[in-house]
Amino acid sequence: MKRILLASPIRQKPAILTEFLACLQLLDQTGFTLEFMFIDDHDSPSVELQQFAAANAGVTVFQGAEQSQAYRCDEQTHYWQEDIVWKVAKYKDYFIRLARERQYDYLFLVDSDLALHPKTITHLVSLGKDLVAEVYWTQWEKELIPLPQVWLGGQYRLHETGDGRPLSEEETGRRQRDFISSLRCPGIYKVGGLGACTLLSKAALAAGIAFRKIENLDLTGEDRHFCVRAAVLGLELYADTCYPPYHMYRESELAGLVTHKEQYDYRQNTPPPRLTLAMLVRNEENRYLEQVLQQAVGYADHVIILDDASTDNTVQVCRRCLAAVPHRIVVNNEAGFHNEIALRKQLWSLAAATNPDWILILDADEIFEDSIVRWLPFLLRNPQADIYHFRLYDMWNKTQYREDNCWQAHLHYRPFLVRYQAGYEYIWQETPQHCGRLPLNPGHLRAVPCQIRLQHWGWSRPADRLDKYYRYKQLDPKALYGSKEQYQSILDPKPNLITWQD
Repeated sequence: MKRILLASPIRQKPAILTEFLACLQLLDQTGFTLEFMFIDDHDSPSVELQQFAAANAGVTVFQGAEQSQAYRCDEQTHYWQEDIVWKVAKYKDYFIRLARERQYDYLFLVDSDLALHPKTITHLVSLGKDLVAEVYWTQWEKELIPLPQVWLGGQYRLHETGDGRPLSEEETGRRQRDFISSLRCPGIYKVGGLGACTLLSKAALAAGIAFRKIENLDLTGEDRHFCVRAAVLGLELYADTCYPPYHMYRESELAGLVTHKEQYDYRQNTPPPRLTLAMLVRNEENRYLEQVLQQAVGYADHVIILDDASTDNTVQVCRRCLAAVPHRIVVNNEAGFHNEIALRKQLWSLAAATNPDWILILDADEIFEDSIVRWLPFLLRNPQADIYHFRLYDMWNKTQYREDNCWQAHLHYRPFLVRYQAGYEYIWQETPQHCGRLPLNPGHLRAVPCQIRLQHWGWSRPADRLDKYYRYKQLDPKALYGSKEQYQSILDPKPNLITWQD
């Protein structure tokens, strides 16, 4: 069985420390044994730490040996003096050395002002990464918006630099917003900096990772030096956002802990949200429908199929593939795709009738990456999101997607998955073609971009492209609802194609 050491240098206010320790007692230890090691850096031994050690097995408490200036924090912010920073670095390096010498499988370094979700460590271990931190959010100063304790580079750079060319202030701001927004989506992300809630594998411990100062590096804080050293050692840094801790940065923020625990189901007694997948189909028997539905059975609680008067065995394929999941198949007697808006409204009403928590609208030729099965439960439980946007890649053959001036869907995030609100008056774009698959007015909800990609296979065979070309010429001859240039580009003999990377 794997052995994990949870370690923390502690100088903390009693009310915050009590909540921190209470969460540690509730940590799930399935599949491993968990031991605790603390350095008590208070002026006198902490009663809270002594009580925790007496009540739990495998707890070691060392008394801090180094004197420094008093650490100061107030309701505005925390004030880190240089000597305190490097004292903490020495403490953390001591934990690393002991974990390496005693052959622990993992070392989990966590700050004492975090309220951890019970699943934090089991989840981080399951990711199989050498260095991964669980992301939390903090108003570093009262006037600031909440920001993460992970970053992309430098001291605290929150935007991609791209090819290294100078960025305008507007572009820098956009990229910062994109990064911050992406972290609101449960998942795992590669980053350039992290700290305070970090799992280190045995391989990382053996590589020589450390917090000690790199003398010729002008960065503030021991975590920056740790992350630079990790990069030099060839260790990749990852941030996970599935079980965000609550940061008790100020005593006044303790009042929000109960709400946070309820939102993220710390007691793990809330039934999982219900997802209904709704799909409009017509003559899909020999295309991609079976592959789409086989994947859907792995994540959907209910499936709604609206068949637009198919003349092949589409309905039989649906019945066979959906035998193991609750579903409803509605067959229209007459084809109605010449008035798509009526079909989209009908499909939405059928999905809403299942009383779902979430509705996902896919077409019969759209398939998620396989990772959707793992990450979707986290997406649906995320209290910070009401609608998820995904990138849709137009696959032009089995291994390549198209990208040019007319084919850029994958460069933009579009809504596919929305939290359903019973009784809400949804408004649609009332056009017979290209009306959109979702109502217009969920746009005011909290929208979050998701990194899981969607492949659109409807263009991947020459016969499909020819069929769609003539369909658009028939249904939208004047290009009133779509792009004339895109219609004309469908049959381009030499499109620009990019190889799909898993």
